[in-house]
Amino acid sequence: MKYALIYEHIGLYSITLMCRVLGVSRSGYYRWLERPISTREARRTEMEGLIKDTYETFEAMYGAPRLAKELTDLGHPCSVNYVAKIMSDHGIKALNGKGFNYSHHSLTMHNVSDNLLWRNFAASRPNEKWTTDITYIWVKDRWLYLATVMDLFSRRIVGWSLDTSMKEALISKAMGMALSQRTTAPGLIVHSDRGTQYRSQAYIDYLTANEIRISMSRKGNCWDNAPMESFFSRLKVELIYPKNYRTIEEARSGIFAYIEIFYNRKRRHSANDGMNPVAFEEQAAMAA
Repeated sequence: MKYALIYEHIGLYSITLMCRVLGVSRSGYYRWLERPISTREARRTEMEGLIKDTYETFEAMYGAPRLAKELTDLGHPCSVNYVAKIMSDHGIKALNGKGFNYSHHSLTMHNVSDNLLWRNFAASRPNEKWTTDITYIWVKDRWLYLATVMDLFSRRIVGWSLDTSMKEALISKAMGMALSQRTTAPGLIVHSDRGTQYRSQAYIDYLTANEIRISMSRKGNCWDNAPMESFFSRLKVELIYPKNYRTIEEARSGIFAYIEIFYNRKRRHSANDGMNPVAFEEQAAMAA
C-alpha cells in the first residue's frame, strides 16, 4: 500500500516528495495515519516488538527458525516465514549467518567481571544487590533506549534513563539517579550483562569510585539477569505495546508514570508477599 510505503520511509525522504512521486495527497496520507488499527495490523505491530525483543535477548544470534520456535514456546505462535518476513522488512539478521565476519575484535571481551550473584536474587536489606540493563523501545520510526536500575530487595526501580542513543552516558545517568536517591554503603553489588556500555572504562571507574562491587552475567545467558528481564517484559506488555507511542515525548511521559507511579507504588509483586515495592520497603523499615 502506498501510504504504508510512505510511513516506512519517513526520515529518509520528505512526505511531500513521497506523496508526489506515488501520486497521493498529503491529506489522504494523514487521514490514513488516524485510521483505526485492524486486528491484523495490531498483531503485526505486537509481533514486530516481540521479535526485536527476543532477537536482542539472545544477543542477535537467533535467525527466523529459532526466533519462531522461541516465540511459539512463549505463547505467541508464529511461522518461520512470518518471522523471516518481519526480519527482512527491518533489516534484522542473525550474527551467526554467513554474512557476519567474526573478526578478532568481535571475539574480544574487555573489563568482564565475575558473576557474583549466580542467580541468587534474594537480598536481606535495601541497597545490598542492584541489577541493571538496557531495553529497546520502538517509537513510530526509531529506537529509544531505556536503562533501569532495580533494587533486588524490593524489586523497586531506583534509577532510570531514556535516550535516543545507547551510549555509556545512558547507563551512567540511570546509575547516577539511583545513587542520588539511595543511601548506599561500600560493597553494594551491581549486576549487569556484558554489554559494551557496562564494560566501558568510564562506567567501571564510576562504579569503583562509589565502592561498588561489579557483577556480570555469563556470556549469552539472559536468565542470569531474570528479574530485570521480567520487568522489561511487564513494561512492554502492560504499557509499550498497548499504547504504541508515536512521539518521544509521549513515551517519556508514559514510562515515567509507569515506573514512578504504577510499578513502584501500586503494582503488587509476588516477591514482596503481594505488596508493591515502596510499601514493602516501608514495612521493612518499620520492622527494623
